[in-house]
Amino acid sequence: MFESLSERLDSAFKQLKGEGRITEINVAATIKEIRRALVDADVNYKIAKEFTDKVKEKALGDKVLTSVSPGQLMVKIVKDELAELMGGEAAELELNGRPTVILIAGLQGSGKTTFSGKLANYLNSKKHKKPLLVAADIYRPAAINQLQVLGEQVKVPVYADPENKDAVSIAKAAIAKAKQDGNQVVIIDTAGRLAIDEAMMTEVANIKEAVQPSEILFVVDSMTGQDAVNTAKAFNDRLNFTGVVLTKLDGDTRGGAALTIKYTVDKPIKFVSMGEKLDTLDVFYPERMAQRILGMGDIISLVEKAQDQFDEEQAKKIEKKIRANKFDFDDFKTQLMQIKKMGSIKDLLAMIPGVGKAIKDIDISDDAFKGIEAMIDSMTPAERANPDIITPARRNRIAKGAGKDVSEMNAFMKQFDQMRQMMKQMNKFKGMPGMGGLNPFGGGKGGGMPPMPPGGMPNLFGK
Repeated sequence: MFESLSERLDSAFKQLKGEGRITEINVAATIKEIRRALVDADVNYKIAKEFTDKVKEKALGDKVLTSVSPGQLMVKIVKDELAELMGGEAAELELNGRPTVILIAGLQGSGKTTFSGKLANYLNSKKHKKPLLVAADIYRPAAINQLQVLGEQVKVPVYADPENKDAVSIAKAAIAKAKQDGNQVVIIDTAGRLAIDEAMMTEVANIKEAVQPSEILFVVDSMTGQDAVNTAKAFNDRLNFTGVVLTKLDGDTRGGAALTIKYTVDKPIKFVSMGEKLDTLDVFYPERMAQRILGMGDIISLVEKAQDQFDEEQAKKIEKKIRANKFDFDDFKTQLMQIKKMGSIKDLLAMIPGVGKAIKDIDISDDAFKGIEAMIDSMTPAERANPDIITPARRNRIAKGAGKDVSEMNAFMKQFDQMRQMMKQMNKFKGMPGMGGLNPFGGGKGGGMPPMPPGGMPNLFGK
């Protein structure tokens, strides 16, 4: 995400390396590089200049503490200004209608229908609302079927009337149906076009007038850069939408749309979407995004993803087994499944400060755990529940069953044993003064992160 921009900004900050203090002379080169980086990221030159002027003013106006280097101070100033440029604070959905009506608008191919499914899943699973999806795209042949498939996957009903060619009446009938069935949120997926045209704008404006939505979300493909910003302005002039959704952030995104859309239309980015999986929708936090752009990681989002997959009852059982030194391969596989559900391994690692830059050129497969899973699946139930009974002969049989070399099996067993020894040591710490009952492996208040695999993340580099 924004790798090119991150690299260019990092290079700009190196201009101040070794400097004792910030001066007009040494800051000029850094500011120039930052401006170039933003323009190359498809940020409008006027916005880039205004941004760097603010950064320069703050940098020269601040007194550098002796414990903070000029480079560190510049990073902090740029981080704060990037966050402010993208909106400053996260913007919540307004879910105050009965039902709440959310109108989805945007160009064809921007990801509106997929986002509609993701939003329904988000509202259902995280906000505990009962949504209804509405197929109001009467032009694209596959739109209704696509929405129905998505609805089935997220277990959310879909209102569709394929014979009706009036999008306004479809939307009104869907709201009546939602009131009848007790749906709390109605998500209306409208038609898009390959370009802005009067017919499309008139239709979506008529739907807005007829249903009076609480939220109008403009979905924009973040890979289109300044074109996305210009399109957003045209839609906003007509619809006065309430928020923006950036899709395809996992693609070759330069960053221009994310950085400047709030500045241009003065409407907050409410969600960011990555990939086709229906649980890959995140609330947009400007400060967290600024941190990620600058290579600072995003630990808060990482912990939140872990907590989303946290099963309190399961964690309590595992915690008891850890305390009794009985953590086995079944427990370990359960933890692997939780980590996999959190999303792309490379994206997760990039949220750890300093790791993103280190792995940017490394291809990390999301199948990294398959080898370990195969070895665990090749064990008998007794072996999974009692790791200590696995003899050299059993290791040979397990390795063959998993299609692995016995040396890989031996290395895995060694790492697993090391992890159990670490857990045993942590049990001793739990009884020490000042530990406060801390359980780093899950359980307790708020759960926590699942145990990481022995020896760190296995086979990440395809070896």
